[in-house]
Amino acid sequence: MTSWEDRVAGAVVGGAAGDALGAGYEFTVPAPDEPIEMRGGGPFGFAPGEWTDDTAQAAGILGVLATGSTDVLAIGQRFLDWMAGEPKDVGSSTGAVLRHAVTADHLTSSAATYFARNPRGAAGNGSLMRTSPVPLHALGDDAAIADLATRVSLLTHGDPLAAEGCVIWSLAIDRAVRVEVFDIRTGLRRLPSDRAAWWTDRIDEAEANPPSRFGTGNGFVVTALQAAWSAIVHTPIPEDRPARHLPLALRAAVRIGHDTDTVAAIAGQLLGARWGASAVPEAWRRMLHGWGADGADDLAQMAVRAAGHRAAEGRHEIVTET
Repeated sequence: MTSWEDRVAGAVVGGAAGDALGAGYEFTVPAPDEPIEMRGGGPFGFAPGEWTDDTAQAAGILGVLATGSTDVLAIGQRFLDWMAGEPKDVGSSTGAVLRHAVTADHLTSSAATYFARNPRGAAGNGSLMRTSPVPLHALGDDAAIADLATRVSLLTHGDPLAAEGCVIWSLAIDRAVRVEVFDIRTGLRRLPSDRAAWWTDRIDEAEANPPSRFGTGNGFVVTALQAAWSAIVHTPIPEDRPARHLPLALRAAVRIGHDTDTVAAIAGQLLGARWGASAVPEAWRRMLHGWGADGADDLAQMAVRAAGHRAAEGRHEIVTET
């Protein structure tokens, strides 16, 4: 792989690694001296290296984008196919929407109905956790990335707050792949000014406080994003081997506790986009498996194909500054 392909693949493989790493610690708060390893287990009995609903849904999105399509109904059908397999774990709001919709063309309306009936319970982290493939189809095109991030989020999450988080994180992944920086503020430009100001305060809070501050309630999209970002920015980047930042920050994300698989998956998406799939420890990569792909290598190849369609059309360009 070229370094660009490595970062493209890293967005998805890094997310899967964080997901599987955190699966064995879900709904707990690891002790400060407890080793964080790819051990599996947890409340849903995942095998070591097995990814959860976070990466299964991401793989569903990726499988469509890898064909060159951005058909949201096809993505929705992949979610329904996954749900039909009776997965071990599915978020409460996502599960309710998928069970109610029955067919892909009813997903968005089902999500809107759920939001209307549960106005304080429809902004979970379930769409943010799977957003890593979204920017790959349109690297360098902020408008297209923001549009698809919103539409894919709305398939299961009617609250626009969830979509805003996906826009911010998807555009941060784009910047990490193309410009090799951590920058989650660039996505604020795609939001209305009042919403950008609101999110700026939330980002400032994440940067000003240790990751542990964002444990309670990190099933909420905002707190989950803050937790993942805090783990990234508060984990020092090793001067000798900068890519070691990825496993170090993923362990820091898991140590936050509670929704450990999802917070680490969200962090892993951005870490992988910055440092590449090669930054995921080899032992972890070999263990990764789950619904929707034949391991880490398959995820990586689909990611490169998804991004390659854009490049083949002559619309992808690698930039050196924003």
